[in-house]
Amino acid sequence: MLPPKLLLASSSPYRKQLLARLNLAFDTASPDIDETPIPGEAAEALAVRLAESKAKALAPRFQDHIIIGSDQVAALPDGSLLSKPGRYDTAKQQLMRSSGNRVRFLTGLAVLDTRSGNLQTHCEPFEVHFRDLQEEEIEGYLQKEQPYDCAGSFKMEGLGIALFSRLQGDDPNSLIGLPLIALTRILRELGINPLLD
Repeated sequence: MLPPKLLLASSSPYRKQLLARLNLAFDTASPDIDETPIPGEAAEALAVRLAESKAKALAPRFQDHIIIGSDQVAALPDGSLLSKPGRYDTAKQQLMRSSGNRVRFLTGLAVLDTRSGNLQTHCEPFEVHFRDLQEEEIEGYLQKEQPYDCAGSFKMEGLGIALFSRLQGDDPNSLIGLPLIALTRILRELGINPLLD
């Protein structure tokens, strides 16, 4: 019996780079889902629901696959969510609000085995402590890195690291968009071990 194929349900280049670190063959496809939060939905529930929706959306097209879905939600201490800013002025506003604050990132993971219908989900929390940022620092950062497609308006794997005073969590990969520690655990349970395959 042939081993199942892996599919990353994402068009994100960041998630693709992370999954490639495991040295496993995989394909990618972009799921078309509605990412609108449900009124009153908690950040953790939203992250997991979106990850699950991404995996399930591609299941009819990709039989005999293990589909990996992931999504990330960032929340300020007051509970308000930080989305992908899309443009400079929104990113600047987000970073001004994050300055001196603790931002909680919740990365949802869903792994769907289309052969059995087995679905496993996980949510990985990670906290970023922003230092007190000067407005010119924020402007300089945005001009240099232009992180407009990143939740929270920064790239941790790049110059964004200079915005922080402290990082707190178990898996820094989740901050980039894919919790690899949890993913490798789930894949091992499904018979796929990156150290052996």
